[in-house]
Amino acid sequence: MTAAIELEFESELAQARGVVWATVSTMPGVNAELAPLVRMTYPAELPTFSSVEVVPGEVAFRSWVLLFGVVPFDRHALAFEQVIDGEGFVEESTSWMQRRWRHERRLADRSGGGCVVIDRLAIQPRIGMMGPLVRFAVRRVFDHRHARLRRHFGTA
Repeated sequence: MTAAIELEFESELAQARGVVWATVSTMPGVNAELAPLVRMTYPAELPTFSSVEVVPGEVAFRSWVLLFGVVPFDRHALAFEQVIDGEGFVEESTSWMQRRWRHERRLADRSGGGCVVIDRLAIQPRIGMMGPLVRFAVRRVFDHRHARLRRHFGTA
């Protein structure tokens, strides 16, 4: 089995943690971060991550991952290990392309106001030789996500 790809991203935002969480803990918020590169489908009855009954190891929902919001390129089985309202989540999922997709997102207050958002990822592609391409693509997507967060919430 190939070693996990590990990446970390951090943004200091001007808005309060509660304001940021109210957006980033929803699938419309996730899709706003990803747009226009990627869009994820989700059940209409899923208002927020905090409303999901977290059962570690159990799939919360399945999502089509759509390139440019239109072309399906992966099927994601999203499972949460933990959701802490206002503070973050730990997702431990799989997909057709990824044997393991671990995404930990944490939000914390900044002493001068605003908050910091930290994303840590550990990914194991199903096809080992795809590792460099996966690392490149995920880095680009998360750089884009954080740029969109900074644009939307302002920088601290």
